[in-house]
Amino acid sequence: MSAAVAASGDVATSLNGRHVIVKVPATSANLGPGFDTLGLALARYDELEVSVPDASVQDAPGLEIEVHGVGEGEVPLDESHLVVRAIAHTFARAGVPMPALRLVAHNVIPHGRGLGSSGAAIVAGVVAAKGLLEGIVDFSADELLDLATELEGHPDNVAPALFGGLTIAWVTPEGPRHKKLMVHRGVSPLVLVPEHEMSTALARSLQPESVPHEDAVFNVSRSALLVAALIQSPELLFQATEDKLHQHYRAAAMPETDRLIRVLREAGHPAVVSGAGPSILVLASDPSERAAAIALVEATADTAWQALPLAVDFKGATVQNA
Repeated sequence: MSAAVAASGDVATSLNGRHVIVKVPATSANLGPGFDTLGLALARYDELEVSVPDASVQDAPGLEIEVHGVGEGEVPLDESHLVVRAIAHTFARAGVPMPALRLVAHNVIPHGRGLGSSGAAIVAGVVAAKGLLEGIVDFSADELLDLATELEGHPDNVAPALFGGLTIAWVTPEGPRHKKLMVHRGVSPLVLVPEHEMSTALARSLQPESVPHEDAVFNVSRSALLVAALIQSPELLFQATEDKLHQHYRAAAMPETDRLIRVLREAGHPAVVSGAGPSILVLASDPSERAAAIALVEATADTAWQALPLAVDFKGATVQNA
C-alpha cells in the first residue's frame, strides 16, 4: 500500500466531491467438494453509488444511506451497514480519516440464500474505498483480499466477488491469497433460490471438528477434479461435484434443499448446495441440461423456487468514477 498524499488536510480536500459507482457480482462458494477453498462469480450484480458530499454544503449529514431492492426497509441505515463498515475499515487501514458519505445501494443479490450477499457488501465497500482513494492511496490485489477477508472471515467468499471467474483461495502466514481461473465456456450455471433464508453461522455450527480420513481423501480428489472439470472438461462435472465433507452434515437444517439435490443428482445433474445454502447450484455442462434441471424442479419441488440461469462473471468487482 502506498500513499501519494500525506497531509490530512490535503487528503480531505482531495476527497471532496468524489463519486464512484461500484458493481459486485453474486458468488457461490464451496461448489460441492471445495469447502472453504473454491468460489465462482455469477453474473448477477449489486450496484452502489458512493460519494463524498461537497464540504461547502452546510448542515450536510455525516452519513446518508438509501437502499433499493433486496434489503430495502430491513438493513440498517447507519454506521453498522456492512458496506459502510467495509469502507471505514479500508480508510482506517490506509490511515485516512473517514469522510462524510452518501451511499445509494441497488441490490438484487438475495440475502441469506448462499449467494454471497454479505461478501458482496464487504467487497463493495472495500472497492468503493479504493475508488474514492484513487491517487491518494494505492492498494494491491492481495491487500484488497486481505481487507475483505478480515471482515468476512473466509477468503473463498470474497475472492470471486473481487476478481471474478473461478477462484482458489488459501491462507498463508502473510495473509490470504488467490488464483483466478477462467471457466470453460460450456459451463452453464443455474441457481435455484427458495423463499426462506439460512443462517451461515447455523450452517457452520453443524460442521464437525474432524471428519474420517477416507472422507478427507475423497474430497481432495473431487476438488482437484472439479478444477479440471470447470476449466477444461465439463463432462466430468457430475463426478467432480461429489462431496463428503460438509453438505450431509448440514442437510437436516435445510431438508427441502437436501431433497431437491438428491432428486437432481439422481437424474444426473451436478447439483450442490450454494455456499451455506439454502440455494442450490447446478453446474450444468450445456444450456439444454440447465433447462431440464429447471423442469425437474418445477415438477418435484414442494415449495416455490426461483430459477436463475446465470452466466459466469469474469470481471469481478468494478469501480468507476462518476
